[in-house]
Amino acid sequence: MDPGFGVTSLVTAPLCWAAHPTPRVPQGKVPASSILASAPSDRNLDAWRESGCRTTHCNLEVLQESTLVFLATKPHVLPGVLQEIRPAVGPHHIVVSLVAGVTLQTLQRLLPAGTKVLRLMPNLPCVVQAGAMVFARGSGAGDGEAALLKNLLSSCGLCEEVPESYINIHTGLSGSGVAYVYLFAEALAEGAVKMGMPSGLASRIAAQTLLGAAKVMLETGEHPAKLRGDVCTPGGTTIHALHQLEKGALRATVMNAVEAATNRACDMAED
Repeated sequence: MDPGFGVTSLVTAPLCWAAHPTPRVPQGKVPASSILASAPSDRNLDAWRESGCRTTHCNLEVLQESTLVFLATKPHVLPGVLQEIRPAVGPHHIVVSLVAGVTLQTLQRLLPAGTKVLRLMPNLPCVVQAGAMVFARGSGAGDGEAALLKNLLSSCGLCEEVPESYINIHTGLSGSGVAYVYLFAEALAEGAVKMGMPSGLASRIAAQTLLGAAKVMLETGEHPAKLRGDVCTPGGTTIHALHQLEKGALRATVMNAVEAATNRACDMAED
C-alpha cells in the first residue's frame, strides 16, 4: 500500500505556495486526493480544495492519516505546532520542515527522539515546476527518506541534498535571488522601452532571454563566464554593454545582495 501524504500548516498558506493563489501538486507523483492539508481557517484551505486535496482544521488528523508530513508555518508559530503534534509522531512518520530559520537541531529537540526529520528550502518558481530546492536530513533520516523526498519534489524543479549549512546560502542565492532576477528583468525591459519598444513586448523578450540563458547554462554545464565570453565579439555591442555594467559594479552589488540575504537568514535562525 502506498503511504498517505499529508501537509500540516497552522497559519496562512504553506510557505512554498504562499505567493501563488493556487497550490500546485507535483504532476504524476501523488494524486491530489492523497494530500490532506490542515490550516486554521477555510480561507487558507480554499485553494487546496480547488486543487482536489482533502482538508481539515485538525493538525492531529494529518498525523493520523499520513506518513509524510510537511510543516509549513511561520517560524514563530512552529513551536506550538510541534508541541501539538508531538504525541502523535511515530517512527513511521517522515517530517519535512519548510520553515525558515528553524534548524534540524531545534526540530529534533522538539520532536520525539529518533524522528525522521528533514529540512527543505524551496523557492517561488516551484509553483510552475521550475523551482530550485535544497534539503538536509536530520540524524534520524536515512538514504531512503532522502531519496523519497528528492524523487517526490523532482517534479517541482531542481532538488539537491546539501549540508544544512548551505540552506541559508541557498536562501540568499535562490530564495531571495528570484527577486534579484525580477529586478534585472524589469531593468532590461525598461532599457528597451527607453529605446522605443512597447512595454509588453519588451517584458516578454526579457523573460525569454533570461529563460534561454538559464537553459543554456543547465544543459551545457559551462561556467557563466565562458558563456558570457561566447556572446562577446571584438568591438561588438555586447562588450560595450558589459563595460557599462562593470562600471555600475553589477557583479559586486549582486554578490553583496547574496551575502546580505544569507546573513539575514542566519540571524533569523538565532532569533
